[in-house]
Amino acid sequence: MRALADDFETVYRSERPQDVYCYTPGIVVTVSRKVIATFDLGGDGVRDLPGPKGSRAGGTRFGMGKVYVSGDGGRSWAERCTFPFWHARPFIAGRRLYILGHAGDLMIIASDDEGETWSAPVALTSNMKWHASSCNVHFANQDVYLALDERRDLAIKGWNTAGLAPRVLRARIGHDLLDPKSWTISKSLAFNEIVSSSDFDLFGIPFYNTPAAAPAELGSGRLCAPMGWLEPNIVRFNDPAHLWHDPAGRTLHLFLRANTGGTGYAALVKVVEQDDGRLTTTLETMPSGKRALFIPFPGGHLKFFLLYDDKTRLYWLLSSQATDSMTRLSHMSQARYNLPNNERHRLQLHFSKNCVDWCFAGLVAAGQTERHARNYASMAVDGDDLLVLCRSGDDEGKDPQYTNLITFHRVKEFRNLVY
Repeated sequence: MRALADDFETVYRSERPQDVYCYTPGIVVTVSRKVIATFDLGGDGVRDLPGPKGSRAGGTRFGMGKVYVSGDGGRSWAERCTFPFWHARPFIAGRRLYILGHAGDLMIIASDDEGETWSAPVALTSNMKWHASSCNVHFANQDVYLALDERRDLAIKGWNTAGLAPRVLRARIGHDLLDPKSWTISKSLAFNEIVSSSDFDLFGIPFYNTPAAAPAELGSGRLCAPMGWLEPNIVRFNDPAHLWHDPAGRTLHLFLRANTGGTGYAALVKVVEQDDGRLTTTLETMPSGKRALFIPFPGGHLKFFLLYDDKTRLYWLLSSQATDSMTRLSHMSQARYNLPNNERHRLQLHFSKNCVDWCFAGLVAAGQTERHARNYASMAVDGDDLLVLCRSGDDEGKDPQYTNLITFHRVKEFRNLVY
């Protein structure tokens, strides 16, 4: 199969690929069709880079965000801003361009000239700890919605997805989003406050056994974190025929990456807007009354991106394709990062009318080897095309997780992929 957009333009290449890594690509298209790319840099080498940076882990780890702008459809790129936070996403609300991420607390900057100049960073929360990625942004009823993870239970050792609580941020589009008072944040529970691994049987979740609050070492350097969720995307079902459609228009659904040690599932919750404006989070149910915490989902085991296209009235899904997650640890490629389900070099595209039944649209890009990562991508519509910004790697990269490139891809006439 020929990939839809294997060719790419390099937006950024790390000059220190062994200790400065490329993360969190985000993309948005302005009214004048400028393409705005955001990403962040992490790794021990960031402490030596010039420019503003944020710190975490008691000042032992550093991160910095970047803004690049293209005025020619992605063929060339120019740096416009460095900001001291990470896990950010760009979006347009009203006539302003914003970038929202975190450096422990939520942080935001704004531009009034399509990314050429930027405001000083503003903190939206105080003494909180957050996690996020460049997931989608939802607009409805003159409001803008984003979903991020609050780091709720900090007692879990290692990679902590069990202690994350997905929370929705809402603001009026015409308000000043640099003002913390403009935002409402939903109530939510952490994953381990809802369920434990002992609650499941009959469908193989979790894939491996782990302690409740620490990772299990399954092999030399192969760690499986406790089951959890992260990196939510927002969906609103507008089709009255959909079982989860809310005629009042007050229900959002969050589709989250499911960290189970396996593949094929995403996590799911719903957020309901109350009469007094509060946002409350609960589990969704099936007609049987059974709760639906997990849902079959191609690529739901790694970061994915959901986009609703008004013209096709379809949801489009950009995610990582797994091909051999059932391989034994003893037989796994040494190039693969961590566990068998962590294959990161095949980026796939699907479409769906309901976010449950997915149709394969094509392979967007595939690395020549597992080291050549193509993952953690974001997307935006530009006319008839789909623009993709990707966390990528080549032979100079450290491994498929700690990548050295941010790449730009264009899927031409993507709506013609519908069948």
